Amino acid sequence: MRPARTLPQRPTSPHLEIYRFTWTMAMSIAHRISGMAAYFGIILLVVWLGAAASGPENYALVAGLFGSWIGILVLVLLSWAIIHHAIGGVRHMVWDTGRSLDRTSRMLWAQATLAGSVSLTILLWLLIYLGA
Repeated sequence: MRPARTLPQRPTSPHLEIYRFTWTMAMSIAHRISGMAAYFGIILLVVWLGAAASGPENYALVAGLFGSWIGILVLVLLSWAIIHHAIGGVRHMVWDTGRSLDRTSRMLWAQATLAGSVSLTILLWLLIYLGA
Protein backbone atom coordinates (compact mmCIF):
# COMPACT_ATOMS: atom_id res chain seq x y z
CA MET A 1 0.00 0.00 0.00
CA ARG A 2 1.26 3.45 -0.89
CA PRO A 3 1.80 6.07 1.79
CA ALA A 4 -0.57 9.03 1.66
CA ARG A 5 0.83 11.84 -0.39
CA THR A 6 1.26 15.06 1.53
CA LEU A 7 0.50 18.29 -0.23
CA PRO A 8 2.96 21.15 0.02
CA GLN A 9 2.04 23.78 2.58
CA ARG A 10 0.89 26.90 0.75
CA PRO A 11 -0.19 30.19 2.21
CA THR A 12 -3.94 30.59 2.36
CA SER A 13 -5.67 33.53 0.76
CA PRO A 14 -6.73 36.26 3.19
CA HIS A 15 -10.45 36.56 3.81
CA LEU A 16 -12.77 39.26 5.07
CA GLU A 17 -12.36 38.35 8.72
CA ILE A 18 -8.76 39.54 8.81
CA TYR A 19 -9.13 42.77 6.81
CA ARG A 20 -9.42 46.00 8.72
CA PHE A 21 -11.75 48.54 7.11
CA THR A 22 -9.69 51.56 5.96
CA TRP A 23 -10.26 54.94 4.33
CA THR A 24 -8.79 53.75 1.05
CA MET A 25 -11.05 50.71 1.07
CA ALA A 26 -14.10 52.92 1.72
CA MET A 27 -13.13 55.32 -1.07
CA SER A 28 -12.55 52.42 -3.45
CA ILE A 29 -16.06 51.15 -2.75
CA ALA A 30 -17.49 54.69 -3.03
CA HIS A 31 -15.63 55.18 -6.33
CA ARG A 32 -17.27 52.09 -7.80
CA ILE A 33 -20.72 53.01 -6.49
CA SER A 34 -20.42 56.61 -7.70
CA GLY A 35 -19.38 55.37 -11.13
CA MET A 36 -22.47 53.18 -11.34
CA ALA A 37 -24.68 56.04 -10.10
CA ALA A 38 -23.25 58.38 -12.73
CA TYR A 39 -23.79 55.73 -15.40
CA PHE A 40 -27.44 55.26 -14.48
CA GLY A 41 -27.86 59.02 -13.95
CA ILE A 42 -27.47 59.45 -17.70
CA ILE A 43 -31.05 58.17 -17.91
CA LEU A 44 -32.17 61.39 -16.19
CA LEU A 45 -30.33 63.44 -18.79
CA VAL A 46 -31.99 61.47 -21.59
CA VAL A 47 -35.42 61.96 -19.98
CA TRP A 48 -34.81 65.69 -19.64
CA LEU A 49 -33.58 66.06 -23.22
CA GLY A 50 -36.44 63.94 -24.52
CA ALA A 51 -38.96 66.08 -22.65
CA ALA A 52 -37.37 69.25 -23.98
CA ALA A 53 -37.56 67.90 -27.52
CA SER A 54 -41.15 66.69 -27.23
CA GLY A 55 -42.81 69.94 -26.30
CA PRO A 56 -43.52 72.43 -23.52
CA GLU A 57 -46.07 70.23 -21.72
CA ASN A 58 -43.70 67.30 -21.33
CA TYR A 59 -40.84 69.61 -20.40
CA ALA A 60 -42.98 71.27 -17.71
CA LEU A 61 -43.84 67.85 -16.29
CA VAL A 62 -40.20 66.74 -16.10
CA ALA A 63 -39.07 70.14 -14.78
CA GLY A 64 -41.73 69.84 -12.08
CA LEU A 65 -40.51 66.38 -11.12
CA PHE A 66 -36.87 67.45 -11.07
CA GLY A 67 -37.83 70.58 -9.10
CA SER A 68 -39.64 68.67 -6.35
CA TRP A 69 -37.81 67.96 -3.11
CA ILE A 70 -37.23 64.33 -4.09
CA GLY A 71 -36.04 65.37 -7.55
CA ILE A 72 -33.62 67.89 -6.09
CA LEU A 73 -32.34 65.28 -3.63
CA VAL A 74 -31.72 62.85 -6.48
CA LEU A 75 -29.93 65.56 -8.49
CA VAL A 76 -27.78 66.56 -5.51
CA LEU A 77 -26.77 62.94 -4.91
CA LEU A 78 -26.12 62.44 -8.60
CA SER A 79 -23.94 65.55 -8.78
CA TRP A 80 -22.02 64.33 -5.72
CA ALA A 81 -21.52 60.95 -7.40
CA ILE A 82 -20.17 62.55 -10.58
CA ILE A 83 -17.84 64.90 -8.68
CA HIS A 84 -16.66 62.13 -6.35
CA HIS A 85 -15.99 59.78 -9.25
CA ALA A 86 -14.05 62.49 -11.11
CA ILE A 87 -11.84 63.25 -8.09
CA GLY A 88 -11.34 59.51 -7.53
CA GLY A 89 -10.31 59.24 -11.17
CA VAL A 90 -7.64 61.89 -10.63
CA ARG A 91 -6.44 59.95 -7.59
CA HIS A 92 -6.14 56.80 -9.70
CA MET A 93 -4.31 58.67 -12.47
CA VAL A 94 -1.76 59.88 -9.92
CA TRP A 95 -1.36 56.34 -8.61
CA ASP A 96 -0.88 55.07 -12.17
CA THR A 97 2.27 57.20 -12.37
CA GLY A 98 3.67 55.41 -9.32
CA ARG A 99 3.32 58.44 -7.05
CA SER A 100 1.52 58.78 -3.70
CA LEU A 101 1.46 55.07 -3.01
CA ASP A 102 2.87 55.27 0.51
CA ARG A 103 0.48 54.79 3.44
CA THR A 104 0.30 58.46 4.44
CA SER A 105 -0.34 59.69 0.90
CA ARG A 106 -3.02 57.08 0.27
CA MET A 107 -4.80 58.12 3.46
CA LEU A 108 -4.53 61.80 2.51
CA TRP A 109 -5.90 61.15 -0.98
CA ALA A 110 -8.80 59.14 0.42
CA GLN A 111 -9.78 61.86 2.88
CA ALA A 112 -9.26 64.61 0.29
CA THR A 113 -11.47 62.75 -2.19
CA LEU A 114 -14.35 62.67 0.27
CA ALA A 115 -13.85 66.21 1.59
CA GLY A 116 -13.37 67.63 -1.91
CA SER A 117 -16.42 65.93 -3.37
CA VAL A 118 -18.68 67.04 -0.53
CA SER A 119 -17.30 70.60 -0.61
CA LEU A 120 -17.58 70.95 -4.38
CA THR A 121 -21.13 69.53 -4.35
CA ILE A 122 -22.18 72.05 -1.69
CA LEU A 123 -20.52 74.87 -3.65
CA LEU A 124 -22.22 73.77 -6.88
CA TRP A 125 -25.67 73.70 -5.29
CA LEU A 126 -25.12 77.02 -3.53
CA LEU A 127 -24.29 78.55 -6.90
CA ILE A 128 -27.36 76.93 -8.45
CA TYR A 129 -29.58 78.11 -5.58
CA LEU A 130 -28.21 81.66 -5.74
CA GLY A 131 -28.69 81.68 -9.50
CA ALA A 132 -25.06 82.44 -10.28
